[in-house]
Amino acid sequence: MAWKKDLDGGTLFTQFSHFIDIMYWLFGDLTNIQGKFADFNHKDLTDFEDSGFINFDFVNGGMGSLNYSTSVWNQNLESSMTVIAENGAVKIGGQYMDKVEVCNVKGYEMPELAPTNPGNDYGAYKGSAANHHYIIENVVDVLKGRSTITTNALEGLKVVDIIERIYSLKDFNNLD
Repeated sequence: MAWKKDLDGGTLFTQFSHFIDIMYWLFGDLTNIQGKFADFNHKDLTDFEDSGFINFDFVNGGMGSLNYSTSVWNQNLESSMTVIAENGAVKIGGQYMDKVEVCNVKGYEMPELAPTNPGNDYGAYKGSAANHHYIIENVVDVLKGRSTITTNALEGLKVVDIIERIYSLKDFNNLD
């Protein structure tokens, strides 16, 4: 049985929404979105793409791109984010976006960072860094009145809106 778009939503929803969330949190909404999509290795398993290239402008200025794929054999290849601006550049990378690879910012010296959490071990598959417990702890702390919520529903809805606008560019029945 294949995964269906109407039940699953697509690769951006299930595997890469956190990248859209980070971009929105850091830089705001997107406009002038263009995209290219393909289903290289999952044609018999899903009725949506396994890979995509997206480029766009930020409403508040600047431009960006997102390249993603679940079509890599055996393991996650790399997750990274590079920010280039007038006063410096930062690249966060590594297999689970767990390393500061470049931090060259005018007037700033990066401090020594604590080690990241190890990746989740699902047996045959190794996944993203084990950080989900932080979200669960925040939910429990908010419900018990010990903390404030770290995000809100409107930010989550905005991420859904951005992904829907990206997906409006493609025909799920006619992937490259």
